[in-house]
Amino acid sequence: MKLDATKKTIVVLSGAGVSAESGINTFRDAGGLWEGHDVMEVASPEGFRKNPALVLDFYNQRRRQLKEVKPNRGHEIIAELEVDYNVIVVTQNVDDLHERAGSTNIIHLHGELKKVRSTRNENLVLDWEEDCSLGDKCPNGHQLRPHIVWFGEAVPMLGLAQGAVVKADAVIVIGTSLKVYPAAGLVGFAPPEAKVFYIDPNPASNWELENVKNLEIIKEPGSTGMERVKSLLV
Repeated sequence: MKLDATKKTIVVLSGAGVSAESGINTFRDAGGLWEGHDVMEVASPEGFRKNPALVLDFYNQRRRQLKEVKPNRGHEIIAELEVDYNVIVVTQNVDDLHERAGSTNIIHLHGELKKVRSTRNENLVLDWEEDCSLGDKCPNGHQLRPHIVWFGEAVPMLGLAQGAVVKADAVIVIGTSLKVYPAAGLVGFAPPEAKVFYIDPNPASNWELENVKNLEIIKEPGSTGMERVKSLLV
């Protein structure tokens, strides 16, 4: 991760709402479904053991969708802030829109669609652009699976994310309701003096934000909200 010691550091905590403006559906709707599937069917180790072909196809469809969408203005502004600040993006999103917008320091808490890993060795991770099917194996001969953190699995990047937030001069929360843990707890690691911007068109009271002293709520969608934050920062 490349940081400039002469610049202040901004940590962006981003969620599904950022990518929604690009046409990627949010992870879950009110009914607990993801693209018509019960989330436990397609986002749990148990679901994969029960029907690996279904799970692989589900993520193949999500991966194909990435070729049809592009970063929106919210992604672009976050990347543009790197001109004046160290910007670390801690995202719950598994797409690559932050990368494609130009952000260079990204921590993917929940994995990445464009990577797969060995079912036997979670540290054996491969870049993967096309479909992944039954019979596709790692170099050691084991079936590949999506490089996604499923329900019930550890979040290996959590410690790195916490370390980034602890050192932040400012934190931007965008596209997330701060209801999915452990990601929701990250804002609590911000230093007391850090400015926290919370962008949400319909902000609700949130326990994680109640004790934030330097909080500014911006009642805007992601793109226009980021325009506002940029004007306040720069």
